[in-house]
Amino acid sequence: MRKFILCLSVLWSSSLLAQYSARFVVTSVATRGNEDIYLSGTFNNWNPQDPQYKLKPFSGGRKSIVLINMAPGNYAFKFSRGQNKQETTADGRDIAERMIEINGDVSNEFVIEGWKDDYPEKPKAFTASPQVKLMDTAFAMPQLNTKRRIWIYLPKSYSGSDKKYPVLYMQDGQNLFNEKTAFAEEWGVDECLDSLQGKGVKECIVVGIDHGGSKRINEYNPYDHFQYGKGMGNEYLQFITETLKPYIDSKYRTLKGRDYTYLAGSSMGGLISWYGQLKYASVFGGGAVFSPSFWISPQIAVDAQQWDGMEMLRMYFYTGGKEEANAVNDLNKIAGIMQKKKNAQIRTVVNPLAQHSEKYWRQEFASFYIWMSNNWKE
Repeated sequence: MRKFILCLSVLWSSSLLAQYSARFVVTSVATRGNEDIYLSGTFNNWNPQDPQYKLKPFSGGRKSIVLINMAPGNYAFKFSRGQNKQETTADGRDIAERMIEINGDVSNEFVIEGWKDDYPEKPKAFTASPQVKLMDTAFAMPQLNTKRRIWIYLPKSYSGSDKKYPVLYMQDGQNLFNEKTAFAEEWGVDECLDSLQGKGVKECIVVGIDHGGSKRINEYNPYDHFQYGKGMGNEYLQFITETLKPYIDSKYRTLKGRDYTYLAGSSMGGLISWYGQLKYASVFGGGAVFSPSFWISPQIAVDAQQWDGMEMLRMYFYTGGKEEANAVNDLNKIAGIMQKKKNAQIRTVVNPLAQHSEKYWRQEFASFYIWMSNNWKE
């Protein structure tokens, strides 16, 4: 009987740890078929030219790659030839993220209809509202020995009143307000707030901090990583709390207390926003993490378990059901840990149809903002 139970236990454990292989075959390429093609996606943090994910040529002019040890789940991906050389439609338009579902060994074939650099880049429109200002093109970040562009959104009532406002600090500032500077699609934070505040929703100031380009992963990662190197997230948060926030509080009419200071971001920006709320709970009263990169380190769960803040912390957790394989489980795990805390108010949202992109974060931003602003006292 014991052997039977042991056998069942082994089989059950094996099923939980099931790993599969996925073969990606490119059967046809519209142009530049002789150049290297790479696979990028949620499994390699969307690196567009990762040598480990370069397709290998084989018979008939085809190219392929096999990924092994893939956990069951959904994965988003695209093909590229390097930075700014992603695949497109036949007429040069960006394509939606491709999706593959892994629940066994799979092999799929694909056709690449075009490449982004085969088509003249169309100028993007300047879409920032009049409420958005470029506060500084090279704001000093002494903790990281660099400089950064900083955006600021001021409510419509700001210029005609002496009122003080809550402040929301957001990562990836270039994607928040302006299509012209956005990587893929802007969040439309300014248009969203203009609309909500026109309906009587409480107003706030938003500070957008551009990311560090090639150093984005490191600056948004509080942990060292075997693949991406030294994490500089702690220095980045020191910049926000010790340099940027004091400057904003001195130059603008802000409500300086923690209950009126929030932190938000997506992907790696979501990770550092979550970590910042834990480490600087005396500075930030809460915030939002959209599709956070909780896969980066097991230390995340440890830090969540060890947090024991004395004041209320309000966190809005969001992810999509069509993101990388463990996105929903990872988010629910951390949110579940925080929900058991005495001084944590948690809201968790999972959109089963959402992918890892600005399009879906934009759709969710209004819900987060209304939830957040309801906690502000007049």
